[in-house]
Amino acid sequence: MLKLISAFVFLIVASSNAFAFSQSSGLSVSEYTLDNGTRVVVIPDRRAPVVTHMIWYKVGSADDPVGKSGIAHFLEHLLFKGTKTVPQGVFSSAVSEIGGQENAFTSSDYTAYYQKVSPSALKLMMTYEADRMRNVILSDEVVYPERDVILEERSGRVDSSPGGILSEFTQAALFVHHPYGVPVIGWEHEIAKLEREDILAFYEKWYQPWNATVVVAGDVEPEDVLALAKETYGKVVASQPEVKRERIRDPQPVVAKELRYADERVTNPVWRRAFLAPSYNRAEGNEGEALDLLAAILGESVTSRIYKDVVLEKEMATSAGSFYQGTALDSGYFGLYATPRGDTTIDDLETAMEQVIDTLLEDGVSQEELDRARKTFLKSAIYSRDSQVTLARIFGTVLTVGGKVEDVTNWAEKLGNVTVEEVNAVAKKYLIRNQAVTSYLLPKKG
Repeated sequence: MLKLISAFVFLIVASSNAFAFSQSSGLSVSEYTLDNGTRVVVIPDRRAPVVTHMIWYKVGSADDPVGKSGIAHFLEHLLFKGTKTVPQGVFSSAVSEIGGQENAFTSSDYTAYYQKVSPSALKLMMTYEADRMRNVILSDEVVYPERDVILEERSGRVDSSPGGILSEFTQAALFVHHPYGVPVIGWEHEIAKLEREDILAFYEKWYQPWNATVVVAGDVEPEDVLALAKETYGKVVASQPEVKRERIRDPQPVVAKELRYADERVTNPVWRRAFLAPSYNRAEGNEGEALDLLAAILGESVTSRIYKDVVLEKEMATSAGSFYQGTALDSGYFGLYATPRGDTTIDDLETAMEQVIDTLLEDGVSQEELDRARKTFLKSAIYSRDSQVTLARIFGTVLTVGGKVEDVTNWAEKLGNVTVEEVNAVAKKYLIRNQAVTSYLLPKKG
Protein backbone atom coordinates (compact mmCIF):
# COMPACT_ATOMS: atom_id res chain seq x y z
CA MET A 1 0.00 0.00 0.00
CA LEU A 2 2.95 2.28 -0.36
CA LYS A 3 2.84 3.67 -3.84
CA LEU A 4 0.61 4.80 -6.68
CA ILE A 5 1.18 3.12 -10.02
CA SER A 6 -0.30 5.38 -12.70
CA ALA A 7 -3.95 5.53 -13.69
CA PHE A 8 -3.79 1.90 -14.72
CA VAL A 9 -4.12 0.81 -11.12
CA PHE A 10 -7.83 1.47 -11.64
CA LEU A 11 -8.14 3.68 -8.58
CA ILE A 12 -6.65 0.97 -6.39
CA VAL A 13 -3.47 2.00 -4.66
CA ALA A 14 -0.67 -0.19 -3.71
CA SER A 15 1.91 -2.69 -4.30
CA SER A 16 1.92 -5.80 -2.18
CA ASN A 17 5.57 -5.25 -1.35
CA ALA A 18 4.25 -3.59 1.78
CA PHE A 19 4.08 -7.04 3.41
CA ALA A 20 7.57 -6.64 4.67
CA PHE A 21 8.56 -7.05 8.27
CA SER A 22 10.24 -9.93 10.04
CA GLN A 23 10.14 -10.59 13.76
CA SER A 24 13.90 -10.81 13.71
CA SER A 25 14.00 -7.14 12.77
CA GLY A 26 12.75 -6.24 16.24
CA LEU A 27 9.17 -5.36 15.33
CA SER A 28 6.89 -6.39 18.17
CA VAL A 29 3.17 -6.77 17.54
CA SER A 30 0.49 -7.56 20.13
CA GLU A 31 -2.99 -8.77 19.23
CA TYR A 32 -6.15 -9.03 21.31
CA THR A 33 -9.84 -9.72 20.76
CA LEU A 34 -12.39 -7.96 22.97
CA ASP A 35 -15.46 -9.77 24.28
CA ASN A 36 -17.66 -8.11 21.65
CA GLY A 37 -15.43 -9.35 18.82
CA THR A 38 -13.44 -6.19 18.10
CA ARG A 39 -9.85 -7.02 17.18
CA VAL A 40 -7.07 -4.84 18.62
CA VAL A 41 -3.54 -4.80 17.20
CA VAL A 42 -0.76 -2.76 18.83
CA ILE A 43 2.58 -1.92 17.19
CA PRO A 44 4.88 -0.03 19.60
CA ASP A 45 7.03 2.60 17.85
CA ARG A 46 8.76 4.86 20.34
CA ARG A 47 10.89 6.96 18.01
CA ALA A 48 8.58 9.96 18.50
CA PRO A 49 5.84 10.92 20.99
CA VAL A 50 3.09 10.27 18.45
CA VAL A 51 0.45 7.61 17.96
CA THR A 52 -1.56 6.54 14.92
CA HIS A 53 -5.02 5.17 15.69
CA MET A 54 -6.93 3.39 12.95
CA ILE A 55 -10.21 1.55 12.87
CA TRP A 56 -10.87 -0.78 9.94
CA TYR A 57 -14.21 -2.27 8.98
CA LYS A 58 -14.29 -5.43 6.89
CA VAL A 59 -16.64 -3.94 4.36
CA GLY A 60 -16.01 -2.13 1.09
CA SER A 61 -17.56 -1.37 -2.25
CA ALA A 62 -17.58 -5.05 -3.24
CA ASP A 63 -20.10 -5.54 -0.43
CA ASP A 64 -22.51 -2.93 -1.81
CA PRO A 65 -25.90 -4.46 -2.64
CA VAL A 66 -26.33 -5.26 -6.32
CA GLY A 67 -27.72 -2.23 -8.13
CA LYS A 68 -26.85 0.11 -5.26
CA SER A 69 -23.18 0.78 -5.83
CA GLY A 70 -21.35 3.46 -3.87
CA ILE A 71 -22.92 2.86 -0.45
CA ALA A 72 -19.67 1.92 1.34
CA HIS A 73 -18.00 5.10 0.09
CA PHE A 74 -21.15 7.15 0.80
CA LEU A 75 -21.18 5.94 4.39
CA GLU A 76 -17.54 6.93 4.85
CA HIS A 77 -18.61 10.53 4.14
CA LEU A 78 -21.56 10.31 6.51
CA LEU A 79 -19.49 9.22 9.50
CA PHE A 80 -18.12 12.77 9.63
CA LYS A 81 -21.61 14.27 9.97
CA GLY A 82 -21.96 13.83 13.71
CA THR A 83 -23.66 11.39 16.06
CA LYS A 84 -26.44 11.45 18.61
CA THR A 85 -23.95 12.56 21.26
CA VAL A 86 -21.20 14.34 19.30
CA PRO A 87 -22.34 17.17 16.97
CA GLN A 88 -20.92 17.50 13.47
CA GLY A 89 -17.43 19.00 13.45
CA VAL A 90 -16.59 18.34 17.10
CA PHE A 91 -14.48 15.24 16.40
CA SER A 92 -12.50 16.91 13.60
CA SER A 93 -12.05 20.08 15.65
CA ALA A 94 -10.64 18.08 18.55
CA VAL A 95 -8.07 16.52 16.23
CA SER A 96 -7.16 19.86 14.70
CA GLU A 97 -6.86 21.71 18.01
CA ILE A 98 -4.14 19.35 19.24
CA GLY A 99 -2.24 19.52 15.96
CA GLY A 100 -3.29 16.06 14.84
CA GLN A 101 -4.18 14.62 11.46
CA GLU A 102 -7.18 12.60 10.35
CA ASN A 103 -8.45 10.90 7.22
CA ALA A 104 -10.55 8.05 5.91
CA PHE A 105 -10.61 5.84 2.83
CA THR A 106 -12.73 3.18 1.19
CA SER A 107 -11.58 0.33 -1.03
CA SER A 108 -13.28 -2.68 -2.56
CA ASP A 109 -12.68 -4.71 0.60
CA TYR A 110 -12.48 -2.33 3.56
CA THR A 111 -13.27 1.10 4.98
CA ALA A 112 -10.88 2.75 7.42
CA TYR A 113 -10.67 5.89 9.56
CA TYR A 114 -7.56 7.17 11.27
CA GLN A 115 -6.05 9.90 13.42
CA LYS A 116 -2.42 10.72 14.15
CA VAL A 117 -2.19 12.49 17.50
CA SER A 118 -0.21 12.69 20.73
CA PRO A 119 -0.46 9.58 22.95
CA SER A 120 -2.39 11.55 25.57
CA ALA A 121 -5.24 12.00 23.07
CA LEU A 122 -5.59 8.30 22.25
CA LYS A 123 -8.44 7.69 24.68
CA LEU A 124 -10.41 10.60 23.22
CA MET A 125 -9.93 9.26 19.67
CA MET A 126 -11.09 5.81 20.75
CA THR A 127 -14.10 7.31 22.50
CA TYR A 128 -15.17 9.24 19.42
CA GLU A 129 -14.68 6.30 17.05
CA ALA A 130 -16.52 3.90 19.35
CA ASP A 131 -19.38 6.39 19.46
CA ARG A 132 -19.75 6.69 15.70
CA MET A 133 -19.59 2.93 15.27
CA ARG A 134 -23.23 2.80 16.37
CA ASN A 135 -24.59 6.33 16.82
CA VAL A 136 -24.19 8.14 13.49
CA ILE A 137 -27.13 10.35 12.52
CA LEU A 138 -28.56 9.32 9.15
CA SER A 139 -31.44 11.72 8.66
CA ASP A 140 -32.77 12.99 5.33
CA GLU A 141 -31.17 16.37 6.08
CA VAL A 142 -27.76 14.71 6.31
CA VAL A 143 -27.98 12.00 3.63
CA TYR A 144 -29.39 13.75 0.56
CA PRO A 145 -27.15 16.85 0.47
CA GLU A 146 -24.14 14.55 0.84
CA ARG A 147 -25.36 12.43 -2.06
CA ASP A 148 -25.05 15.53 -4.24
CA VAL A 149 -21.52 16.08 -2.93
CA ILE A 150 -20.56 12.54 -3.93
CA LEU A 151 -22.03 12.95 -7.40
CA GLU A 152 -19.87 16.08 -7.80
CA GLU A 153 -16.85 14.17 -6.51
CA ARG A 154 -17.44 11.45 -9.05
CA SER A 155 -17.77 14.01 -11.83
CA GLY A 156 -14.47 15.61 -10.89
CA ARG A 157 -12.54 12.42 -10.25
CA VAL A 158 -13.80 10.21 -13.07
CA ASP A 159 -16.03 11.87 -15.63
CA SER A 160 -13.60 14.75 -16.22
CA SER A 161 -10.66 12.36 -16.63
CA PRO A 162 -10.30 10.32 -19.84
CA GLY A 163 -7.97 7.94 -18.03
CA GLY A 164 -10.48 7.56 -15.20
CA ILE A 165 -13.29 6.76 -17.63
CA LEU A 166 -11.27 4.08 -19.41
CA SER A 167 -9.98 2.64 -16.13
CA GLU A 168 -13.53 2.07 -14.88
CA PHE A 169 -14.58 0.19 -17.99
CA THR A 170 -11.33 -1.75 -18.09
CA GLN A 171 -11.93 -2.87 -14.51
CA ALA A 172 -15.45 -3.91 -15.48
CA ALA A 173 -14.08 -5.92 -18.41
CA LEU A 174 -11.49 -7.63 -16.21
CA PHE A 175 -13.99 -8.57 -13.48
CA VAL A 176 -17.04 -9.48 -15.53
CA HIS A 177 -19.09 -11.02 -12.72
CA HIS A 178 -17.29 -10.19 -9.49
CA PRO A 179 -18.15 -6.86 -7.77
CA TYR A 180 -14.54 -5.71 -8.18
CA GLY A 181 -15.76 -4.67 -11.62
CA VAL A 182 -17.88 -1.95 -10.02
CA PRO A 183 -16.11 1.34 -9.15
CA VAL A 184 -15.53 2.04 -5.47
CA ILE A 185 -17.29 5.39 -5.74
CA GLY A 186 -20.20 3.73 -7.55
CA TRP A 187 -21.89 4.17 -10.91
CA GLU A 188 -23.45 7.61 -11.35
CA HIS A 189 -26.96 6.39 -12.17
CA GLU A 190 -27.00 4.17 -9.07
CA ILE A 191 -25.58 6.79 -6.70
CA ALA A 192 -28.32 9.19 -7.79
CA LYS A 193 -31.00 6.74 -6.66
CA LEU A 194 -29.56 5.80 -3.26
CA GLU A 195 -32.02 6.40 -0.45
CA ARG A 196 -31.55 6.97 3.27
CA GLU A 197 -32.98 3.53 3.99
CA ASP A 198 -30.27 1.93 1.82
CA ILE A 199 -27.51 3.66 3.78
CA LEU A 200 -29.08 2.88 7.15
CA ALA A 201 -29.46 -0.82 6.35
CA PHE A 202 -25.83 -1.02 5.24
CA TYR A 203 -24.65 0.77 8.39
CA GLU A 204 -26.66 -1.51 10.66
CA LYS A 205 -25.37 -4.61 8.88
CA TRP A 206 -21.64 -3.88 8.82
CA TYR A 207 -20.70 -1.20 11.37
CA GLN A 208 -20.67 -3.59 14.29
CA PRO A 209 -17.97 -4.35 16.88
CA TRP A 210 -17.42 -7.88 15.54
CA ASN A 211 -16.55 -6.40 12.13
CA ALA A 212 -13.97 -3.89 13.39
CA THR A 213 -10.19 -4.08 13.70
CA VAL A 214 -8.42 -1.36 15.69
CA VAL A 215 -4.76 -0.81 14.86
CA VAL A 216 -2.62 1.41 17.09
CA ALA A 217 0.99 2.19 16.21
CA GLY A 218 3.20 4.55 18.15
CA ASP A 219 4.59 5.55 21.52
CA VAL A 220 2.35 3.28 23.58
CA GLU A 221 2.41 0.18 25.76
CA PRO A 222 0.26 -2.72 24.53
CA GLU A 223 -1.31 -3.25 27.96
CA ASP A 224 -2.34 0.40 28.16
CA VAL A 225 -3.91 0.30 24.71
CA LEU A 226 -5.83 -2.85 25.59
CA ALA A 227 -7.18 -1.19 28.74
CA LEU A 228 -8.32 1.85 26.74
CA ALA A 229 -9.87 -0.38 24.09
CA LYS A 230 -11.87 -2.26 26.70
CA GLU A 231 -13.03 1.02 28.22
CA THR A 232 -14.19 2.44 24.87
CA TYR A 233 -14.71 -0.10 22.09
CA GLY A 234 -15.42 -2.87 24.58
CA LYS A 235 -18.60 -1.14 25.72
CA VAL A 236 -20.15 -1.10 22.23
CA VAL A 237 -22.97 -3.62 22.01
CA ALA A 238 -23.73 -5.22 18.65
CA SER A 239 -27.25 -4.69 17.38
CA GLN A 240 -27.22 -7.89 15.35
CA PRO A 241 -25.21 -11.14 15.13
CA GLU A 242 -22.19 -11.53 12.88
CA VAL A 243 -22.81 -11.95 9.17
CA LYS A 244 -20.42 -13.31 6.58
CA ARG A 245 -19.46 -11.74 3.31
CA GLU A 246 -20.94 -13.44 0.29
CA ARG A 247 -18.89 -12.93 -2.84
CA ILE A 248 -19.54 -14.40 -6.26
CA ARG A 249 -16.59 -15.55 -8.34
CA ASP A 250 -15.60 -14.77 -11.91
CA PRO A 251 -15.42 -17.53 -14.50
CA GLN A 252 -11.99 -18.44 -15.82
CA PRO A 253 -11.24 -16.05 -18.70
CA VAL A 254 -10.97 -17.75 -22.09
CA VAL A 255 -10.99 -14.80 -24.49
CA ALA A 256 -8.93 -11.66 -24.98
CA LYS A 257 -10.69 -8.29 -24.72
CA GLU A 258 -9.81 -4.90 -26.13
CA LEU A 259 -11.14 -1.49 -25.16
CA ARG A 260 -10.39 1.69 -27.09
CA TYR A 261 -11.34 5.12 -25.85
CA ALA A 262 -10.60 8.30 -27.79
CA ASP A 263 -11.02 11.73 -26.23
CA GLU A 264 -10.05 15.20 -27.39
CA ARG A 265 -8.52 15.86 -23.96
CA VAL A 266 -5.94 13.11 -24.44
CA THR A 267 -2.50 14.38 -25.51
CA ASN A 268 -0.43 11.29 -24.70
CA PRO A 269 -1.77 7.82 -25.63
CA VAL A 270 -1.52 5.07 -23.02
CA TRP A 271 -1.39 1.32 -23.55
CA ARG A 272 -2.42 -1.03 -20.73
CA ARG A 273 -2.87 -4.75 -20.27
CA ALA A 274 -4.25 -6.66 -17.27
CA PHE A 275 -4.27 -10.35 -16.41
CA LEU A 276 -6.34 -11.92 -13.66
CA ALA A 277 -4.06 -13.38 -10.98
CA PRO A 278 -4.64 -14.60 -7.44
CA SER A 279 -4.29 -12.20 -4.53
CA TYR A 280 -2.06 -13.12 -1.61
CA ASN A 281 -5.20 -14.31 0.15
CA ARG A 282 -6.14 -16.66 -2.71
CA ALA A 283 -2.67 -17.67 -3.89
CA GLU A 284 -1.30 -21.19 -3.58
CA GLY A 285 2.06 -21.66 -1.88
CA ASN A 286 4.46 -18.83 -2.76
CA GLU A 287 2.48 -17.56 -5.76
CA GLY A 288 1.80 -14.16 -4.22
CA GLU A 289 5.46 -13.52 -3.43
CA ALA A 290 6.49 -14.90 -6.83
CA LEU A 291 4.10 -12.55 -8.64
CA ASP A 292 5.45 -9.59 -6.69
CA LEU A 293 9.00 -10.53 -7.63
CA LEU A 294 7.98 -11.10 -11.25
CA ALA A 295 6.53 -7.58 -11.40
CA ALA A 296 9.77 -6.17 -9.99
CA ILE A 297 11.91 -8.04 -12.50
CA LEU A 298 9.70 -7.07 -15.42
CA GLY A 299 8.99 -3.42 -14.83
CA GLU A 300 9.12 -1.77 -11.42
CA SER A 301 12.49 0.00 -11.64
CA VAL A 302 14.98 1.51 -14.07
CA THR A 303 16.90 -1.79 -14.05
CA SER A 304 13.84 -3.85 -14.99
CA ARG A 305 13.51 -5.61 -18.34
CA ILE A 306 10.71 -3.44 -19.68
CA TYR A 307 12.29 -0.14 -18.73
CA LYS A 308 15.70 -1.03 -20.12
CA ASP A 309 14.25 -2.34 -23.38
CA VAL A 310 11.47 0.04 -24.43
CA VAL A 311 12.48 3.21 -22.55
CA LEU A 312 16.29 3.23 -22.53
CA GLU A 313 17.44 1.10 -25.47
CA LYS A 314 14.66 1.44 -28.06
CA GLU A 315 13.53 4.88 -26.81
CA MET A 316 9.94 4.00 -27.72
CA ALA A 317 8.29 5.00 -24.44
CA THR A 318 8.43 7.82 -21.93
CA SER A 319 7.25 5.44 -19.24
CA ALA A 320 6.58 1.72 -19.09
CA GLY A 321 6.39 -0.98 -16.48
CA SER A 322 4.48 -3.67 -14.65
CA PHE A 323 2.86 -4.23 -11.27
CA TYR A 324 1.02 -6.82 -9.25
CA GLN A 325 -2.08 -5.91 -7.26
CA GLY A 326 -2.25 -8.63 -4.64
CA THR A 327 -3.83 -6.94 -1.62
CA ALA A 328 -7.40 -8.15 -2.07
CA LEU A 329 -9.81 -10.48 -0.34
CA ASP A 330 -10.59 -12.20 -3.62
CA SER A 331 -8.82 -12.11 -6.98
CA GLY A 332 -5.92 -9.81 -7.77
CA TYR A 333 -4.39 -8.91 -11.11
CA PHE A 334 -1.09 -8.34 -12.89
CA GLY A 335 -0.69 -5.26 -15.05
CA LEU A 336 1.48 -3.78 -17.79
CA TYR A 337 1.48 -0.18 -19.01
CA ALA A 338 3.37 2.06 -21.44
CA THR A 339 3.17 5.55 -22.94
CA PRO A 340 4.66 6.01 -26.43
CA ARG A 341 7.46 8.49 -27.05
CA GLY A 342 7.69 10.87 -29.98
CA ASP A 343 6.50 9.38 -33.25
CA THR A 344 6.19 5.85 -31.88
CA THR A 345 2.73 4.46 -32.55
CA ILE A 346 0.82 2.72 -29.83
CA ASP A 347 0.68 -0.43 -31.98
CA ASP A 348 4.47 -0.51 -32.33
CA LEU A 349 4.87 0.04 -28.62
CA GLU A 350 2.46 -2.81 -27.92
CA THR A 351 4.57 -5.09 -30.12
CA ALA A 352 7.72 -4.09 -28.25
CA MET A 353 6.08 -4.75 -24.88
CA GLU A 354 4.87 -8.15 -26.05
CA GLN A 355 8.37 -9.05 -27.21
CA VAL A 356 9.73 -8.40 -23.73
CA ILE A 357 7.07 -10.65 -22.20
CA ASP A 358 7.56 -13.37 -24.81
CA THR A 359 11.32 -13.42 -24.19
CA LEU A 360 10.77 -13.76 -20.46
CA LEU A 361 8.27 -16.58 -20.94
CA GLU A 362 10.62 -18.40 -23.29
CA ASP A 363 13.93 -17.92 -21.48
CA GLY A 364 12.77 -17.41 -17.91
CA VAL A 365 14.21 -15.11 -15.26
CA SER A 366 17.73 -15.56 -13.95
CA GLN A 367 18.90 -16.15 -10.40
CA GLU A 368 20.71 -12.81 -10.54
CA GLU A 369 17.49 -10.98 -11.44
CA LEU A 370 15.61 -12.73 -8.67
CA ASP A 371 18.25 -11.91 -6.06
CA ARG A 372 18.33 -8.26 -7.12
CA ALA A 373 14.54 -7.96 -6.98
CA ARG A 374 14.42 -9.62 -3.59
CA LYS A 375 17.08 -7.27 -2.23
CA THR A 376 15.17 -4.25 -3.53
CA PHE A 377 11.97 -5.44 -1.86
CA LEU A 378 13.65 -5.90 1.49
CA LYS A 379 15.19 -2.42 1.32
CA SER A 380 11.76 -1.00 0.55
CA ALA A 381 10.41 -2.83 3.59
CA ILE A 382 13.00 -1.30 5.87
CA TYR A 383 12.36 2.21 4.57
CA SER A 384 8.59 1.82 4.90
CA ARG A 385 9.00 1.26 8.64
CA ASP A 386 9.99 4.91 8.95
CA SER A 387 6.35 5.88 8.52
CA GLN A 388 4.13 5.16 11.48
CA VAL A 389 0.97 5.57 9.41
CA THR A 390 2.39 3.11 6.87
CA LEU A 391 3.05 0.58 9.63
CA ALA A 392 -0.54 0.77 10.81
CA ARG A 393 -1.91 0.73 7.29
CA ILE A 394 0.04 -2.35 6.29
CA PHE A 395 -1.30 -4.39 9.18
CA GLY A 396 -4.83 -3.05 8.79
CA THR A 397 -4.90 -3.88 5.09
CA VAL A 398 -3.61 -7.42 5.52
CA LEU A 399 -5.95 -8.20 8.41
CA THR A 400 -9.03 -6.96 6.56
CA VAL A 401 -8.36 -8.92 3.37
CA GLY A 402 -8.10 -12.31 5.03
CA GLY A 403 -4.54 -12.24 6.35
CA LYS A 404 -3.00 -12.66 9.79
CA VAL A 405 -0.38 -10.76 11.76
CA GLU A 406 2.04 -13.57 10.90
CA ASP A 407 1.54 -12.93 7.20
CA VAL A 408 3.17 -9.55 7.74
CA THR A 409 5.84 -10.52 10.24
CA ASN A 410 6.90 -13.61 8.27
CA TRP A 411 6.77 -12.02 4.82
CA ALA A 412 10.50 -11.49 4.48
CA GLU A 413 11.17 -15.13 5.26
CA LYS A 414 8.64 -16.28 2.64
CA LEU A 415 10.13 -13.90 0.13
CA GLY A 416 13.52 -15.48 0.70
CA ASN A 417 12.14 -18.92 -0.09
CA VAL A 418 10.86 -18.05 -3.57
CA THR A 419 12.80 -19.84 -6.31
CA VAL A 420 13.51 -19.02 -9.94
CA GLU A 421 11.30 -21.94 -10.92
CA GLU A 422 8.36 -20.50 -8.97
CA VAL A 423 8.70 -17.07 -10.61
CA ASN A 424 8.84 -18.64 -14.06
CA ALA A 425 5.85 -20.83 -13.21
CA VAL A 426 3.56 -17.90 -12.28
CA ALA A 427 4.67 -16.02 -15.40
CA LYS A 428 3.60 -18.89 -17.65
CA LYS A 429 0.46 -19.57 -15.65
CA TYR A 430 -0.97 -16.05 -15.53
CA LEU A 431 0.58 -13.94 -18.33
CA ILE A 432 -1.63 -15.47 -21.00
CA ARG A 433 -2.23 -13.00 -23.82
CA ASN A 434 -5.48 -14.48 -25.11
CA GLN A 435 -7.04 -14.15 -21.65
CA ALA A 436 -6.01 -10.55 -20.97
CA VAL A 437 -7.81 -7.22 -21.13
CA THR A 438 -5.97 -4.62 -23.22
CA SER A 439 -6.99 -0.98 -23.28
CA TYR A 440 -5.94 1.93 -25.46
CA LEU A 441 -6.33 5.55 -24.38
CA LEU A 442 -6.13 7.61 -27.57
CA PRO A 443 -6.33 11.21 -28.76
CA LYS A 444 -9.54 11.95 -30.62
CA LYS A 445 -8.82 13.02 -34.17
CA GLY A 446 -10.85 15.92 -35.50
